[in-house]
Amino acid sequence: MLFNSLSFIIFFAVVLFLHHRPFSWRVRKFNLLAASYFFYACWSPPFVLLLLLSTLIDWWAAARINRHRNNPVLKRAFLALSLAVNLGFLFFFKYGEFFLVNFTALLKTAGVAYQPPGANIILPVGISFYTFQTISYTLDVYHGKERPWKSLLDFMLYVSFFPQLVAGPIVRAGQFLPQCENPPGPARSQIGWGTALMTLGLFEKIFIADFLMAPIADRIFDPAAFPSAPEAWAGAAAFSIQIFCDFAGYSTCAIGAALCLGFALPDNFRYPYAAAGFSDFWNRWHMTLSTWLRDYLYIPLGGNRKGALLQARNLMITMLLGGLWHGASWTFVVWGGLHGLFLYIEHGIKKAARARGLGRPAPLTFAALVLLTYVLACAAWVFFRAADLTQAIRLLAVMTAGAEGRGNALLAPIEMVSVFAITALTLGLHGFMRERDLKQTVCALPFWARGLALGILVVLILGVPAQQKAFIYFQF
Repeated sequence: MLFNSLSFIIFFAVVLFLHHRPFSWRVRKFNLLAASYFFYACWSPPFVLLLLLSTLIDWWAAARINRHRNNPVLKRAFLALSLAVNLGFLFFFKYGEFFLVNFTALLKTAGVAYQPPGANIILPVGISFYTFQTISYTLDVYHGKERPWKSLLDFMLYVSFFPQLVAGPIVRAGQFLPQCENPPGPARSQIGWGTALMTLGLFEKIFIADFLMAPIADRIFDPAAFPSAPEAWAGAAAFSIQIFCDFAGYSTCAIGAALCLGFALPDNFRYPYAAAGFSDFWNRWHMTLSTWLRDYLYIPLGGNRKGALLQARNLMITMLLGGLWHGASWTFVVWGGLHGLFLYIEHGIKKAARARGLGRPAPLTFAALVLLTYVLACAAWVFFRAADLTQAIRLLAVMTAGAEGRGNALLAPIEMVSVFAITALTLGLHGFMRERDLKQTVCALPFWARGLALGILVVLILGVPAQQKAFIYFQF
């Protein structure tokens, strides 16, 4: 059930109607839980059992961790159980076939002929997201940052809450569960702003990502295509806008839908193409994943506390695993490794700048850093989008060496102009909003301007050809 589908609109209208009836708060939460499980069952009913099993095991394990908090052996044993179950499910469903294929290739290189049986493993939608949520809960209880939540109903709702279940944001227990204690206050303003956010998210997804950018990116990244250097850059730029509008569009819809139901979810994007450097980029892109990796992987590994060499190791491990989190493919590993390399180089430059007493760069230098960050991120996106490493390397060679394409042009001149114009507008908008809050900026506009802008978004959404493309991050 996609946000950009009629079935979701009907489903959400029913959920919203029931949620704002004068039932008890417990009944309303139970309704939300039932709706969330129904929402997930629409993707694949058998995997509801997987979601339920993961929820119950973590609920039980966290309670036992807290009960035996003075017994390190038992405490670690119950944490190990939680991690083994969650990571075991994730490894089997998401990475089992990937590792089997690579193991077979390794044996072949060694001269051993081995043909494994066909696995045909189906990836449960959203498993990467809800697995990280439940792991964060048990780890927080283990480290004493959270107490086990008393209500199983609340915890089940936390894990399965349908607005963010299949593609985030990745919500921490401390961010969500306290909101389950008391019913939300008056809903009119929340529903109004939540509906506006959902409209904005659908505009980003349907009009910009799917209608404007996806056809261009698909043409350039077709394995059989041989674009020229300008076309390759246009394809990379188109995908950079597509993936941002697709994923940020989903997150915006999820935050808006949750707000209509009285729940606040954390921001997931904060104008990432205005980032000056990759530390800044990851403070703005997929923020709930980047903070998760920081808190549960990078810092426990030692962070930057043990010298430059170990910091480089910790950065690379974190970003390589962050890349692998996105998908079972070497292209994602290389994408993560590039970001780890960029981060390490940036840390070295900042350290040298501090040693020389240099402060914030001048405005023109800062703008150049933003542009450089975007160009490097754009180049890294080639690995994220390419079908395989061979295609990614070929496209990057074209982009850097200026090689010409073969045969007829893949993009019309108007398409080239539109891609770079939309890219420039996106970078300008992100730069303008870099330090601003969206709600405050919108509320500062006159009433008629807000209504006109919302109306234009609705017209553009309804004006494109009917299509229901899944969000890109559903595959992760």
